[in-house]
Amino acid sequence: MATITDGYDELAGVSERKKAGKSAEALKSGGISDMKISVSRSSVLTTLVIAALLVATPLAVWEFIQTGKLYVFSHRLIPDMIARLHGPGRLRFILQPTVATILGIRDGAKDARAGNPPFLWGLVFHRHKRSGLMRSALLSVRDLVAVAILLDVITQFLIFRMVHPGAALLLGPVLIATPYATSRALANRIVDWRAHHEFREVAD
Repeated sequence: MATITDGYDELAGVSERKKAGKSAEALKSGGISDMKISVSRSSVLTTLVIAALLVATPLAVWEFIQTGKLYVFSHRLIPDMIARLHGPGRLRFILQPTVATILGIRDGAKDARAGNPPFLWGLVFHRHKRSGLMRSALLSVRDLVAVAILLDVITQFLIFRMVHPGAALLLGPVLIATPYATSRALANRIVDWRAHHEFREVAD
């Protein structure tokens, strides 16, 4: 009787070990897949932007200590901005605002169909809509803004052999946000106007 009981116990132990092994394998494979999913394009771009700005910051701080002037408030900022228009990467001043405008038109049409106010008007006068509008805007252009900042860092280095993080953080978002916000607001107005115009024609 003891032998039979011992045999059952041994079989039960083997079965439990097999189950534990399968659970561990499933957990391991699940963890790997979760890690793969979490590494997105946005996270990679964000990491690259942070790394580039951190690398550039010590030299910018040293320049500030030496001159006593912040670059973004100095007389050099505007001439350097203009120099970017003639140096390497100047096509981005056409391509990036164009892409931002296309994204703005797409989101403006969505706003009109959803009954949301025009983007800029909603941000200023519709407090309850503000967070939703800002969230959707960030989701649409965050990668584009990250690319704009990275390209400005590279352009500064190629033209001036120096990188000013504040200028990259200023020019990159402005280059994207201005055309995006404007086109999103105008697209909403146009789509809404066309919808009302078509409705009147059907009613007549």
